[in-house]
Amino acid sequence: MKNSVSNLQLEQLNKKIRTFKKVSLLTPPGGWIFSVRSSLGMSLAQLGKKMGISAQSIGEMEQREKQGSVSLKNLDDLAKAFGLRLTYGFYSPGNDLKKIIDDRAYKVAEQIVARTHKTMQLENQANSKARLKRAIKDRAGEIINKNIKRLWD
Repeated sequence: MKNSVSNLQLEQLNKKIRTFKKVSLLTPPGGWIFSVRSSLGMSLAQLGKKMGISAQSIGEMEQREKQGSVSLKNLDDLAKAFGLRLTYGFYSPGNDLKKIIDDRAYKVAEQIVARTHKTMQLENQANSKARLKRAIKDRAGEIINKNIKRLWD
C-alpha cells in the first residue's frame, strides 16, 4: 500500500512540476519588483508608503531580488501591495521526479555492484559485463521498491 501511495504522490507532484515547466519563468531584465512597480507607474516612495516601509527599503528589495537574496515573504508582501499573487515552485528542464529517482538508484546500485565485483575479481570469480548490467538493474529496482531513502545517503 505504501508504494502505491508513494507512486500516487510522485505522479501528482510530477504533474505540478510539468505545469510549472510550461510557465515562462524568465525574469524581466530589471527584476519583477522593479518591472511591475515601473509598469504601474509607482515610485519607490509610493510603493514604500503602500507597504508601510521606506522608499530605501523598496530599493534594497529590488537589489536583493537581482542578487537572488530577496525572501519569499518580501516577494509575497510586494505582490499583495501590487494587487497580485506570488506563486513559486520547482520545475525540471529535462527530467521528472521518477527519472531523477531512477538515475540516482542506478548510480547507487552501480557503486554497490562495483564493490562486490571487485571482491569477486580478487577471488577469480568475476562476472560477465551482461551479468553486471543485470545485477545493477536488479539492485536499482530493489532500492526503489524496498528502501528508497537509501538513495540520498
